[in-house]
Amino acid sequence: MSFEVVLTDRRIERVAGADAFAQEGTMTSFFVLGDGRRTIDTWATRVASVRTSQILLVRRLDAEAADQATMGGRAA
Repeated sequence: MSFEVVLTDRRIERVAGADAFAQEGTMTSFFVLGDGRRTIDTWATRVASVRTSQILLVRRLDAEAADQATMGGRAA
């Protein structure tokens, strides 16, 4: 799974491979979860963090939409 993050300056960042995200103080972090896990726990791996005040929108992309976005197409 991937996430698309729209920032306040209208840039779009894609976080590929993340399964979940959570606010941690002033940052929003994206995680890969352990095999068979559905929650962020001590086995989760942080893959990216963004200052929360800079985020306008977080959109989850399914595998097909993430592939299209990587190839330059836009998913609806």
